[in-house]
Amino acid sequence: MAATSGGRMPLLEHFRELRNRAVKTALVIIAGAVVGWAFYNQIITKLAEPVCDLRAAQASGATSCGSLYINGVLGPLNLQIKVAILSGVILTAPLWLYQLWAFIAPALHRREKRNSVFFFTAATPFFAVGAFLGYTILPVAVRVLFGFTPEALSNLVKFDDYLDFVLRVILLFGIAFELPVFLVTFNAIGFLSGAAILKPWRVWVFGICLFVAGFTPSADPLSMIALAVPLILLYLMAGGIATVNDRRRSRIFERKLAEKV
Repeated sequence: MAATSGGRMPLLEHFRELRNRAVKTALVIIAGAVVGWAFYNQIITKLAEPVCDLRAAQASGATSCGSLYINGVLGPLNLQIKVAILSGVILTAPLWLYQLWAFIAPALHRREKRNSVFFFTAATPFFAVGAFLGYTILPVAVRVLFGFTPEALSNLVKFDDYLDFVLRVILLFGIAFELPVFLVTFNAIGFLSGAAILKPWRVWVFGICLFVAGFTPSADPLSMIALAVPLILLYLMAGGIATVNDRRRSRIFERKLAEKV
């Protein structure tokens, strides 16, 4: 991206950069969706495990699997498209998150851009850990939610609604675990200090709890606690790393200043 003096860019250039990043993000997600489409059956059998053994039902030729069902002529096609797209979003999350970061990076100095390599390096494992945690708590969360079904009533669940719920939980947990990556990277480029991160800790804790309550697909306390507690700990960890990094930079600055004197 072309920049004017002082590192500033015209508004039109920002829109062009945003368009380019959006196109790259769309292409990345489409590529992931193709993979999700190709492995559609393996994905749904794995995600259906908390409710029923879909693989065994398919092998035995059964016409039903637990309380899951699909209805409508276009139901099966819509389900496969939805699973493919959401799977693509999850599989390629580190890549499109990097596109978001790359949209900010042109405004940084060359040294700060080098620090942004940390973002892409750390984004993938943190997202994977968050997604794995989301998948791990799913069986317990599903049992808790199904436990609210009144006695003598059967709870029939549309398969596309169930998979939409499962994939959104996994995606939300994965994205939420990117919080410390953003905070530490912003600190590395000098945008946020450790004190600025940790001082309003009450606001951060309240904001995390509010985010979890508002965006968690399920309203069960287990899912919200399982996401809120690790996020708060990761926030504190990121603040601690940022504080140590600030002290290190301060010592380096003081040493260079003393050498000049």
